[in-house]
Amino acid sequence: MKGVSMKNGLKLAAGVGATLLAALPAWAQEAAGNVAEAATDAAPTAAAAFTPTAEMVNKGDVAWMLVASAFVLMMSVPALALFYGGLVRTKNMLSVLMQVLTIVCVAALVWFAWGYSMAFTSTGTPFPKLFGGLDKAFLAGVDPTTFAATFSNGVYLPEYIFVIFQMTFACITPALIVGAFAERVKFTPLIIFVVAWLTLAYFPIAHMVWYWAGPDFLHAAPDDSGLLWGWGALDFAGGTVVHINAGIAGLIGCLVIGPRLGYKSEPMPPHSLVMTMIGASLLWIGWFGFNAGSGLEANAFGALAFINTFTATAAAGVAWAVIEQVIHKKPSLLGAASGVVAGLVAITPAAGFAHPGTAILLGAVASAICFFFVTTVKNKLKYDDTLDVFGIHCVGGIVGAIGTGIVADPALGGQGWIDYTAPVAKAGEYDMVGQVITQLWAVGTTVLWTGVVSLVLFLALKHTIGLRPSKEVETEGLDINEHGERAYNY
Repeated sequence: MKGVSMKNGLKLAAGVGATLLAALPAWAQEAAGNVAEAATDAAPTAAAAFTPTAEMVNKGDVAWMLVASAFVLMMSVPALALFYGGLVRTKNMLSVLMQVLTIVCVAALVWFAWGYSMAFTSTGTPFPKLFGGLDKAFLAGVDPTTFAATFSNGVYLPEYIFVIFQMTFACITPALIVGAFAERVKFTPLIIFVVAWLTLAYFPIAHMVWYWAGPDFLHAAPDDSGLLWGWGALDFAGGTVVHINAGIAGLIGCLVIGPRLGYKSEPMPPHSLVMTMIGASLLWIGWFGFNAGSGLEANAFGALAFINTFTATAAAGVAWAVIEQVIHKKPSLLGAASGVVAGLVAITPAAGFAHPGTAILLGAVASAICFFFVTTVKNKLKYDDTLDVFGIHCVGGIVGAIGTGIVADPALGGQGWIDYTAPVAKAGEYDMVGQVITQLWAVGTTVLWTGVVSLVLFLALKHTIGLRPSKEVETEGLDINEHGERAYNY
């Protein structure tokens, strides 16, 4: 592969406090030594390893990460549920709420059972670059005395904190998918798809992008990382893992299931833009936990991710409204909310790397490109992406992922990348062109892996138990037919 890592040996992405981290592998928990030896011994030998202790845990980091985890959970329920629910027709409102709520519940249990182990270990697996084994299935070996690394030498979190934070990401990602084929999917096959998709798509991609040994251990085990992390791909909070991953799955789903009855021939306006506005606002607030929490520490780089999430999103919301004013002469609330989400998506991989000024540019550019896909490309190609999951999450994620290679450049005020193969982490030499190439490889790998997995799963379900309800059920609405309830009883 061509990229920054080709010129710098094993180049590992991130600024101090960048990307997400994997929990420590089991061997690290048992290694001998101490922090001082690891910080001063430059030789990558077993003597450099050490055992983290409770004294290396900062209560401020713990408090912040618990709050950030709650914020990310809020992004699923109620924020995403309300955002999506307001955009569908009244007869399908309750079904969307039920789908999102149940996906969150199921994903949390799957994460506990085998997801955490698959995503954040590298033992017990024939392909440690692609996914972990089951050594920590059902959180075996995880207790209040085990630790997970941050991005700083000698700074740790209780492992439960890291498990909780990453669990919230595993919950929201499959919930995003349902917006692409809302109003026309059966409940049971959807939940079966979610379990299989998490196992075969989300956990492997999360492992490839975010798994690594940790700053105090990587110099002794420089190859102990996921595939894309090892290439040097930068993804602070989930441009590939969450948004491109979910967006591609959503596109495949809407194509396999087909368009809604009456699509393009009868009006299908959102039933409550007020509800959508509330959902979008809660998403923005929760996203501060999503992005700023991804640095895993309560420090200046968390603040950087926070302000970038603020500025990029504001720019994207304004950009969408201005474009609508120019083209349609009327800026819409739906457009402004869509722009806000597009900005949040785009800044996600770059949040801890960009300068606030370049974050503004990235948000505005992503908003314009997403607007084009939502209003022009979708109409030209005639695919029914109900709530624009592909047009905003996948396209915005791709723009953000590639743009991260540009805005992370220190010459533009970015944070560059940190070489964690040194016993004491140090800044690496930045090559913008090489980094952008690496980002393209990461995007392509995510699209290909998730696209194939999603296609196989959707086709298998379509031709076995079926994905789509009958015409009668779809016409009457999923609320009363799938769940025996209505969102509104007048």
